[in-house]
Amino acid sequence: MIALTQTTYMQESKVDLLGLMRSPGFVLPALLFPCAFYFFFGVVFKHDASGASTYLLVNYCIFGIMGPALFNFGVHVAQDRETGSLTLKRLSPMPPLAYVMAKSLSALCFSLLICSLLFGIALLGTDVTMSASQWLGLLGTALLGTLPFCGLGLWLGLKLSAKAAPAVVNLVYLAMAMCSGLWVPITLLPESMQTFAWLLPSYHLSQLALSVLSMHQGHPIGLHLIILSAFAIAFALLASHQWRKLY
Repeated sequence: MIALTQTTYMQESKVDLLGLMRSPGFVLPALLFPCAFYFFFGVVFKHDASGASTYLLVNYCIFGIMGPALFNFGVHVAQDRETGSLTLKRLSPMPPLAYVMAKSLSALCFSLLICSLLFGIALLGTDVTMSASQWLGLLGTALLGTLPFCGLGLWLGLKLSAKAAPAVVNLVYLAMAMCSGLWVPITLLPESMQTFAWLLPSYHLSQLALSVLSMHQGHPIGLHLIILSAFAIAFALLASHQWRKLY
């Protein structure tokens, strides 16, 4: 029975990951947007400020990992609902958790690939210098940080129609990136936006990632960790409630 369950999880994960890799509409934006932005702003248009390329690398890693989590859940779950694929999976012997775990694993795989590409650009085209522990700390923070966005994406995917999902998820994705200081330093934003950023998981994840290099704003790391964990739990509960309403 345990072997059968493990096989089910592995097969579902394989199918979901292969499906994403065969979707140019998902793969190209997910990989190209953060890499292109970092290449232009971190390499081509280098800032004179010390550490600017490193700061941008951290924030574009966070920007990059948000995309696969939000879109694989937010858009594809909505599509699976309307096409009946999700209902078919629910009627099959497959555990419901296998569906969620498969999409989470796919998001993690793409996040790892995005971070690896960004690291490669930084090493080859900038003056970024970090210790091995800092590279690993940044990577680990970014990958673990996908979890709250998986929960948010799942909730949106269960809530929205297939037609509305792409627009709404894009709006949420870009708004969080802009208002969290991922594109420009948070200190350059108006004070009201800096206050609003505390309501966004992307801001707290960015601060956690920047703390690996001691480039954060100086607020307690534990506070960011608690708030981000609260976001992850809240989104998981919202998604679970919406799942039970639908099925």
